[in-house]
Amino acid sequence: MRRLRASLLLAAALGGCTVGPDYRLRTAAELDVPDGFSVTAAPTREDLTRWWRSFDDPVLGDLVEQAAAANLDVAQATARLRQAREALVQSRATLLPTVNGSGGFSRSETLRGGQTLITLPDGTTQSIGGGGGSNFSLGLDAQYQLGLFGEVRRTVEASRAQYEASGFDQATVLLSVQAEVARNYVLARLYQLQLANARDSLALQDDNLEIAGFRVQAGLVSSLDQEQARVQRAQTAASVPQIEQQYNAAVSRLGVLTAQAPGALKPMLSATKPIPRGPQTAGVGIPADVLRQRPDVRAAERTLAAVTAQIGVAKAALYPALAISGNINTNAGNLGGLFETLTGGLFAGLTQAIFNGGRLNSQVRSAEAATDAALAAYKQAVLTALEEVENAVVALRTAETREREFAVALEAANNSAILSRSQYRTGLTDFTTLSQQEASLLSARNSAAQARADHATALVQLYTALGGGWDSSVTPQAPEPQRSSQDGTR
Repeated sequence: MRRLRASLLLAAALGGCTVGPDYRLRTAAELDVPDGFSVTAAPTREDLTRWWRSFDDPVLGDLVEQAAAANLDVAQATARLRQAREALVQSRATLLPTVNGSGGFSRSETLRGGQTLITLPDGTTQSIGGGGGSNFSLGLDAQYQLGLFGEVRRTVEASRAQYEASGFDQATVLLSVQAEVARNYVLARLYQLQLANARDSLALQDDNLEIAGFRVQAGLVSSLDQEQARVQRAQTAASVPQIEQQYNAAVSRLGVLTAQAPGALKPMLSATKPIPRGPQTAGVGIPADVLRQRPDVRAAERTLAAVTAQIGVAKAALYPALAISGNINTNAGNLGGLFETLTGGLFAGLTQAIFNGGRLNSQVRSAEAATDAALAAYKQAVLTALEEVENAVVALRTAETREREFAVALEAANNSAILSRSQYRTGLTDFTTLSQQEASLLSARNSAAQARADHATALVQLYTALGGGWDSSVTPQAPEPQRSSQDGTR
């Protein structure tokens, strides 16, 4: 017993020896994160957890929240998160012994022969033997992989980091889906406005064609005016089916994003509404905020932590491994005597790799290379996130400028078209001038609508680049498994 106690104490001491590098968080300086952005933006950032509410459009808000709850890409990411949680549960289980129980019953009967004749004192003979027998047995055995050099703990560490990375991956998918819903909603409203512009222009062009016909009949102009009017009207009419096709594609995409049939949202979006307008400016904070707010950056960091732990697992394979097993058994011919005799055993086995052709050392180098790659990917994720923020800031600023200028252009084009139409009716200008001015008006209307849509899209782009759409203070967790009432399983 003293030797066993000493062996266990030695094993416990060795068990505190964990090989491999301990993971540490990289600082902003190590990741080459600048103190500020190279573009001018508001330094204070508002809460972006529910950024779509800033557009003050209830339909947009409903669609985004429907997609967050039902989108199938999000459902797949959630399933992968559940898988990662179960992998962590399985890894943690290796920290504890494995215990198995067994029980058995056997019965033997003599089918033929095996009888013995004996002579009793009174001279009579009797046949004995040839009967059967029963046997009962119970057993209990346990195994435990001690993990002298931390291979078990490093495995758990890697699984935990990978579980957290899967949570951030799920959040990344969620943010992507929210942004795609908002972009397609803006497109749907843009196409509705462009359709309205085209139909308004068609009404004017029908009127122009009629006036040109009257002037031709009156001999005031040649038939050239009438033909030009027909060309202009046909070209405008030809644009309508294309816009309708684009509108249908945007609405169908919204249906699929909310896990519905492509045409499910057509009744909901049939009423024409303006393009949603968010706030004119949005704060972006400082670059270091990106490391905390962007789930893809945090997923890359957790992946780095997971592969770093794998170096310890690979290095531990170079050292001795200790396994302890034990068992308790009992056998009896009847249940009453089952616990009269107990037997037990204890075994401790130590294994050490002696020759493996360099395979184990190669596994260590491979794990180290994987860590270098993960670190580079982490840095790349940070720089890409900063790039996306700066591009979104510039896109928003550009959209604001274009929207202002196109508003001026629209006002001027509208005035020019009104004057040209009035002058054509009175014969002061030709139809070519009128056609050019009305074409310019339609173009200005569509350009103004496009600029407003670009402004809304740039806001969505900025909110997404900043990592808006989730609570960054909480690491996403897999939902608790639901148990079936029939079989007790999920």
